Amino acid sequence: MEIDRNTDLDALPLRERKKIQTGFRIFRTAIALFTESGFDQVSVAQIAAAADVSKMTVFNYFSTKEDLVMAPMEKHLDEPARAVRDRAPGTSAVTALREQFVDALRRFDPSAGLSDDPVVLDVVRLIHRTPALTARATHGFDRVAQAALHAELLSQDPAHDDLTARVATAQALAVRTALIAANHRRMLAGERAADALPTALADTERAFALLERGLGDYCTSPA
Repeated sequence: MEIDRNTDLDALPLRERKKIQTGFRIFRTAIALFTESGFDQVSVAQIAAAADVSKMTVFNYFSTKEDLVMAPMEKHLDEPARAVRDRAPGTSAVTALREQFVDALRRFDPSAGLSDDPVVLDVVRLIHRTPALTARATHGFDRVAQAALHAELLSQDPAHDDLTARVATAQALAVRTALIAANHRRMLAGERAADALPTALADTERAFALLERGLGDYCTSPA
């Protein structure tokens, strides 16, 4: 459960506000318990009791126990595809992907790995320490994100070249994954996000420049 930082909860109807607050409370409670005792050692019933809700309420917000950790992150899976779809005329796919990632870094969005929010760091540690979560983060994320970006690139490529779209997808997402992993290492080592930002931005420019040398102006939208 993730609350958009730009959302004014006070402006929402009472019912909607309470729904968001309840979901956020369940998420925060689950992460705290998982961090203290381990993911496998905490039951959904324990989370429900600690959050002062029923077990059914937990499942109304999160379909599975794994969703309690992974659901907020998985909201970002289609961001690379959306960056390509919404890019300005005359913009290449690589440029769109770089600009989207740089913007996420500057906002310290957890999706780019550069966030020193304690809850975000607890989630990252949980994923690293829990095999089931690690598997979902790697295989599940790759499958969904790759399918979305591949479909977007293929639909916008005038040549409709499936192989090139698949190669471009794999390379672009590999660059993002490498950058996110490097940012996670910085945060887990105790760096402040603000202090790490200049290095993260420089690494991003260098990594996408390497990608651009290979893909060049591939899938540039019509000017």
